[in-house]
Amino acid sequence: MSVFLFRAVDLAGVPSRGELEAGSKTQVTEQLRQRGLIVLDVSEKREAMRIDAAFDRFRRIDMRELAVFSRQFATLIGSGMPMLRSLYTLEDQTQDEKIKEAIGGLRNDVEAGSSVADAMERRPGIFDPLYRSMVRAGEGSGRLESALDMVAIQLEKLDALRRQVKSAMMYPLLVFTFAALVMMAVVAFIVPVFVGLFEELAAESGDEASLPVMTQITVSASDAITGYWFILFPAMAGLFFAFAQWKKTERGRYQWDSFKLKLPAKIGDVVQKVAIARWSRVFSGTISAGVPILQAVKIAGETSGNAVVAEAMEDVYASVRRGGTIAAPLDKSAVFPTMVTHMVAVGEETGQLEHMLSKVADFYEAEVDAKVKALTSLIEPIMIIFVGIAVGFIVISMYLPIFSIYDKIK
Repeated sequence: MSVFLFRAVDLAGVPSRGELEAGSKTQVTEQLRQRGLIVLDVSEKREAMRIDAAFDRFRRIDMRELAVFSRQFATLIGSGMPMLRSLYTLEDQTQDEKIKEAIGGLRNDVEAGSSVADAMERRPGIFDPLYRSMVRAGEGSGRLESALDMVAIQLEKLDALRRQVKSAMMYPLLVFTFAALVMMAVVAFIVPVFVGLFEELAAESGDEASLPVMTQITVSASDAITGYWFILFPAMAGLFFAFAQWKKTERGRYQWDSFKLKLPAKIGDVVQKVAIARWSRVFSGTISAGVPILQAVKIAGETSGNAVVAEAMEDVYASVRRGGTIAAPLDKSAVFPTMVTHMVAVGEETGQLEHMLSKVADFYEAEVDAKVKALTSLIEPIMIIFVGIAVGFIVISMYLPIFSIYDKIK
């Protein structure tokens, strides 16, 4: 999408100037004609490239800010305020620049005669499939206010789950990163000093014996970091980049998500519960918003955050399309526990699928909370032991030759 400047006049000859966001000049011309304007000129707006704007492209949308926008949008519509005025108001008061820009685009499209859902379809980077589907269902049923409220609730729940896991993992990650940097600094700057000392002591004692194995390992690591850093660090960066690109492929994402589910020390269990909590929360929300069941199945799989769950939902999609049940394909998938399949089956039989899925989401969100706390309490001592072993190895490897040479000097 680009920004275009236009000049036009209405049927009375009154000039009009402004800018519109669109995919091409033809779309701008069509929008202006729908407003009853005679187009005189359309040109693409050229802006100087700013560093903050360049980095802004890679910044993720804040789910809390999007939830606030959704709730405010629902409130304004519910109060009887006209759609365009609601969008103008939201554009003025929204602080997030990316959301603010998206609201301006929505306003332009709606002013040109587009529906809110169609306008959101043109901005998939801001409004994901869950958001767009729920808004479309709300517009179709005349319950846009309720749909936006549901979207806000879903976003708040998903954001709370994500922040919960992220905050729990932050401390071990910081400890590991700091320990790795300190050990790298020791190996790069302190170990060479000891190596020079070893050579001096060996020369004084007249002993040319080789260093102990532990010391040789530490010295080799120091030589690699200090002597081949221009190869080592680019190689590491290249590996990280290759890994990130591999994860973006369909096969790579599936293999990586499968691997995460099998991680030991209850980590895989937490990954599974997070995916199920997201899946059930999204599935429940889309059904309650009136999204067609086949579309709801597809959206739940896409937004679960795990390719294994998404693949299982493809089997569910095929089953529902044939007139079958949701529970039967879930029962065949190893990623869904028995309790989930039974609750889904009961929900289908009683016509309360939305309620059952909501209960599943509540249960697994509570489970994630408990498991993450237990995992954090387990990871912290493991990290301390790991750091202690690494530091102890370096210290002992540095002092072994000194003790050996000192004894010979005596």
